[in-house]
Amino acid sequence: MDLDLYRQFYAEEIRAVAHLRSAVLAAAFARVPRERFLGPGPWQILAPGAETMGVSYWTTPDADPRHLYHNVLVAIDPARQLNNGQPTALATWLDELGLQPGESFLHIGCGVGYYTAIAAEAVGPTGRVVGVEVDLGLAARARENLAERDNVQVTAGDGGEVDSGPVDAILVNAGATHPRPLWLDRLRSGGRLLLPLTFAAPGAATGVGYMLRIERREVPETPYAARFVGPVGIYHCEGARDPELNLKLREGLARGTFRTVTTLSRAPHEPGPACWLHGTDFCLQSGAAGGAA
Repeated sequence: MDLDLYRQFYAEEIRAVAHLRSAVLAAAFARVPRERFLGPGPWQILAPGAETMGVSYWTTPDADPRHLYHNVLVAIDPARQLNNGQPTALATWLDELGLQPGESFLHIGCGVGYYTAIAAEAVGPTGRVVGVEVDLGLAARARENLAERDNVQVTAGDGGEVDSGPVDAILVNAGATHPRPLWLDRLRSGGRLLLPLTFAAPGAATGVGYMLRIERREVPETPYAARFVGPVGIYHCEGARDPELNLKLREGLARGTFRTVTTLSRAPHEPGPACWLHGTDFCLQSGAAGGAA
């Protein structure tokens, strides 16, 4: 079967399973060659439920790239259990950001750049994409993989310190206990930030929690809108974890009240009844609680 046709089937499966609203995003999955980002095969694949049978990865029988066009995790570095993320999960997150042609997008934790390329297709040639990766080896691979895309720039470094300039959308592809101030600063009016807020046991490399969607409202004096949109389990985001907030987040999620969160305030204030997760320079608040942006 023609590989382009396989990509079309793959994109249609992702569109259906992830219930994508964006036709542009669905088309991007049909156009971007996944094998270009994962190196020559055979590849090691982690299928859903494989860990419960005591098997971490299985190896494709050959180097036919058609093996990659399924909703599976593919190993980037199996020794670290580091994978190219599951397509439906990343598709759902990118869809939640509502990327539009001509917009600017910041991808924190871009890995080898596959989903960065998907986003670049969605914003089109008039858009701008910045990928940031703290792992130097992965950043080098992403830079090489994306070299032919004129609208993409890849930077190695701490995603909370690399200044992308003003952007319309940000995806943080690693678990944090709080948003970094620069991410909030760089959102344009109407800009969206999708962030995995996760808690973890001491010493664990991964955490669990929920994706938080933050939107900067058009009127600068009002708080950022915020809401939780779905569960997540993910590796930690370097520089974006605080032990005290880790405990507060665990307690907050255990209460089951996370769906009451509606705003993020950056105005200094004392903790009060409306504060769902109160940090030193931000506060997630429930209901119609206010505060200055």
